[in-house]
This record gives sequence, structure tokens and C-alpha cells, in this order.
Amino acid sequence: MKIPQFDSEELRPYIEFMVNSFRKTDGFWFLGVEQAYGYDAAIKMNETVWHRMGKIMTREIKERFSIEEKGLKGLARVLRYSPWTMISEFDIEEKDEEIIISIPHCASQEARLKKGMGEYSCKDMHLGEFENCIEEIDRDIKVECLFAPPDPHPKDLFCKWRFTMNKDKIK
Repeated sequence: MKIPQFDSEELRPYIEFMVNSFRKTDGFWFLGVEQAYGYDAAIKMNETVWHRMGKIMTREIKERFSIEEKGLKGLARVLRYSPWTMISEFDIEEKDEEIIISIPHCASQEARLKKGMGEYSCKDMHLGEFENCIEEIDRDIKVECLFAPPDPHPKDLFCKWRFTMNKDKIK
């Protein structure tokens, strides 16, 4: 693949353009499946795709950015490179014993709400995506969904996830 050459002033706007195009493609793909085959089929397909992409994107991020750390530090580094961190403006709070991800802006959910379509159920999709991400970093990391659609949530926060190290695992 030939990558275009950009000067430093062009690079950031180009990255923003690419990330935005990625988000729109994902959204229109979901809406197309929903329109053609129904909501349940779109949810199932979305889960299948993003469960797999959790593994693929994590593997590629680790390779491209030479991330070798395990545990929560490795997870935090990988998450910072994820396109979804930029798209949904993930708030990543790192502590010694846990990482909390809060998602105040979900472009997909906000677009649906703006069109009067209501939120879609994304909890299982993200759970599988995160579990497959973890599998590529450190299987001793545990993910817990504190809330995500279809769960009730505050108006200013769509979902919240907690990552900890599995203390039950004997090393």
C-alpha cells in the first residue's frame, strides 16, 4: 500500500478525516444491515465483526507501536491508539489496581438519537471486543461493564468499563 506523504501541518487533519471516515463507514454498515435484515441481525453481525476486530486491532497496534507490556499498563497503551478512543473521546483513568473507561460521547448512539431511532444494544458487542483485546495483551486482565446500552445510564455518559487484574489467578 502506498502511503501519501504529508507535511506536519497536513497530518493531523488527515488523521481526523480517516478516523471520521472509519466511524461513518461503521455506522452506515450497521444501518444498512439493520434496514435490509432487521435490528436483531444487525446487532448479531455487529457483535461478530467487533469481537473479531478487538483481537485484530490490538494485535496490529501492538506490532506497529512496539507495545510489549502486559497487564493494565499494556492495555492502557493499546487503548490510547484505538480509533474508538478518538471517536468516542474515551476518558481513560489509570490507577494502580484498575483502569476505568468512561465514554461521554458515542457518535453511533448520538446519531441514532438525533434521528429518533433510539439507542441500540452495544453492551455485548463491546464486552466481546474488550475480551478479545485482553486476550492479545494479558489473559489475567478482567473486564467488567459498569453500564452500557441497553442499561440505563446518565445523560452525560453512555457507558463505563472497569479493567482489573484477575487476583484469583495463581502465577
